[in-house]
Amino acid sequence: MIQINSSQQRRENLEQASDLLAQAKDQGAKLAVLPEHFSYLAAMADMPRAAEPLRGPTMAFLAERAQKLGLWIIGGSFSRKSNDPTHSYNTCPVLNPQGELVAHYDKIHRFDLDLPGQAKWEESRYVRAGRRLVTVDTPAGMVGLTICYDLRFPELYRRLRLKGAQVLSAPAAFTQATGQDHWELLVRTRALENACYLLAAAQVGDHGGGRRSWGQAMIVGPWGEVLAQCGPGPGVALAEVNPKGVAASRRKLDSTSHARLLPRAWNRER
Repeated sequence: MIQINSSQQRRENLEQASDLLAQAKDQGAKLAVLPEHFSYLAAMADMPRAAEPLRGPTMAFLAERAQKLGLWIIGGSFSRKSNDPTHSYNTCPVLNPQGELVAHYDKIHRFDLDLPGQAKWEESRYVRAGRRLVTVDTPAGMVGLTICYDLRFPELYRRLRLKGAQVLSAPAAFTQATGQDHWELLVRTRALENACYLLAAAQVGDHGGGRRSWGQAMIVGPWGEVLAQCGPGPGVALAEVNPKGVAASRRKLDSTSHARLLPRAWNRER
């Protein structure tokens, strides 16, 4: 997992991402996950104007890095153009070590928050909601793609598990205010209840304009255990992730296989 402090300075953001991807490779990583909006992080109102085509500059950067480093890269997310100039998509691409785009996911759940002392978030005002569940086969297993605020919606993760996910990814930019109370709890719960690894890359620190991200990028195992996490600044967290670990955990306990639809009669008032 990669933890970054991004801003509105694209060049500096990409240089930081490049250095951290190289560190991950040097430490033995075969797959790396970048945070949400790693290449450009600004106020939500700026995102439609900053939007790129799917195969634009951010994708070109990721393709070059993937090919040069021989890495699978889950490319966090970037603001992608839609057919409406007032709204963009929040898109997570996945590239193989040949630099080829093998899948992309558009964030389904949009984040709105207005707290005193915090920058106002109005993602639903500027971002179009995605409509597709996306899984992709990687050397680490079948990965189900999500982004940040999706973590609060367990039904999305259960559907990805039922589509065959063994690993779940959640590149994020969790706010300081919500992250300090909810981040680790949500990440570990989504992993545990689905008996999947969860790969949670993160933005960290001040971004300007009253925005601050919690950080704590982490890798959580299918038993809900924290396998690795980043400290209070930009960095890399590394752990082994493979389908054998998923199978071992599910042999111990797999509540998904025990789930039942409630009979209609159970919902009647008595």
